[in-house]
Amino acid sequence: MRIVVTGGAGFIGSNLVDTLLDEGHAVTVVDNLSTGKFENLVGVKEAAKENRFSFLHTDIRDDAIIAAFRGKEQDAVIHLAAQPDVRFSVKDPVFDADVNVLGTLNVLQLAADNGVKRFINTSSGGCVYGEPDSIPVAEDAPRRPDSPYGVSKNVAEEYIRYYERTRDISCCTLALANVYGPRQNAFGEAGVVAIFIGKILAGEECTIFGDGGQTRDFVFVEDVVDAYRSALSRGDGEFLNIGTGVQTSVNELYNGIAEIMDWDIAAVYAPPREGELDHIALDAARAGEALGWRPRTTLQDGLSRTVEWYSQNLRR
Repeated sequence: MRIVVTGGAGFIGSNLVDTLLDEGHAVTVVDNLSTGKFENLVGVKEAAKENRFSFLHTDIRDDAIIAAFRGKEQDAVIHLAAQPDVRFSVKDPVFDADVNVLGTLNVLQLAADNGVKRFINTSSGGCVYGEPDSIPVAEDAPRRPDSPYGVSKNVAEEYIRYYERTRDISCCTLALANVYGPRQNAFGEAGVVAIFIGKILAGEECTIFGDGGQTRDFVFVEDVVDAYRSALSRGDGEFLNIGTGVQTSVNELYNGIAEIMDWDIAAVYAPPREGELDHIALDAARAGEALGWRPRTTLQDGLSRTVEWYSQNLRR
């Protein structure tokens, strides 16, 4: 297949792109490199020699993105590019909507206009629901987002379903839990697993915002990549949770990482941050039915593999 991956130089995107290229697909990556890094794309050299890889350095809101489609018979788009920071969305909801709504709409319009038959969207499996009534959360739960980020993801989803109804394009949305693993930015504002590991490797104390009792659903990036691969040919018209259904508190997460890394310095605590949920975990049973997908990596195994990768690769 010929596949456009927006945000393909980012954490999830680069892991996905390398896998797609290994499987023989042709991939066009669109990324403005605001958070992603071209160096993340470790497996592209041979594919580029075979004319199976190209890179377009542009924003998804820019007209220049048409170059990803013009003159190319693309089979699918996997849309990962986004403004992903919940706290930033609270500070600047206009920018958040500009990227996550209008940016998504721009990519979707170009895909439909250029005959792309498959569009795989990325949503947030926590923020779109808001604080849930019960856990794990299934796809039919009320959507009451507590942040502009969650609102923008829900609005983008409405456009996707509209295009599916009115244009000849099949769509599937994957609503991701808290994804972790190799290549996540250890020095950013999001991605608590990477941040904790980065701090410990640097010999610095870690900060937990809130009392650490808040829970998340941590899913390994390799398992998430498998979900996107399945969605290339399955899950038409679906909105699917991708998670483990297991709640892990931030305190438990920190203690688990500290044990793996032989770190005995306690975390410090700071006030909770606006827009963050207290508790979330996702029911992914529908993804099992629609995609034949299930999480395969335990948190212990995933954390161990992630620590090993950062220990070998992390540089400031």
